Amino acid sequence: MKSPGELFDLTGKVAVVTGGSRGIGRAVVEGFAAAGADVVIASRKLDNCEAVAREIEATGRRALPVGCHVGRWEDCDRLVDTVYGEFGRCDVLVNNAGMSPTYDGLPSVTEELYDKVHAVNARGPFRLSSLIGTRMAEGDGGCIINVTTAGSLRPDADDLPYAMAKAGLNALTLGLAGTWAPKVRANLVMPGAFDTDITKPWGEEGRAMAASLNPMKRIGRPEDMVGVCIFLASDAASYVNGAQVLVDGGFFRTL
Repeated sequence: MKSPGELFDLTGKVAVVTGGSRGIGRAVVEGFAAAGADVVIASRKLDNCEAVAREIEATGRRALPVGCHVGRWEDCDRLVDTVYGEFGRCDVLVNNAGMSPTYDGLPSVTEELYDKVHAVNARGPFRLSSLIGTRMAEGDGGCIINVTTAGSLRPDADDLPYAMAKAGLNALTLGLAGTWAPKVRANLVMPGAFDTDITKPWGEEGRAMAASLNPMKRIGRPEDMVGVCIFLASDAASYVNGAQVLVDGGFFRTL
């Protein structure tokens, strides 16, 4: 039997994290590297990815920055080719990249906004999971972690296209959990309100209100996601497949 330290050790694994240059994605990248993994940092702005990669490589882990807009099919294909060209494998895929633009009422949502939100939050993860999951199944296996949102379970009109897209990502995860098992596991984590770019439009007052309503009396911090993702990526979660993990401080506990 492996020790707890061995169960959570990611040494020798290659992890790809989209939206990995800031917020939750960056925290997860740093956590994976600290746990021993080599990491691929994918995000729209290559210079931001490169800055994070330099910090990771200073710790002795290998980090590969890749500029990638996951809402674009061809960018997803190029990311996969780059990862396998550089490492020859991918053991962990974290579909974390997301966007939730604000709008002034549902009728104001344009076709462009709607399509962009779905492309980044649902279509990109579908393409990446399809390509990488297939290669994982043909190789030594691996795991897919999809970052969705607790709001997909109880959406409201303020971010409905986003919640709809993330609900699609929930469905994708459950479908993938049975696609390549037992070699490939797929799980989803559903953060509540977190201190990231998505909640910045709320302003200080809005975030303070969200904190006051939460049993933990605060909103989430990016580092709150690290332990959950390391667990799901590790051998400690070898029998965890198709799980839906709320990381919301207990706000949606009545679901």
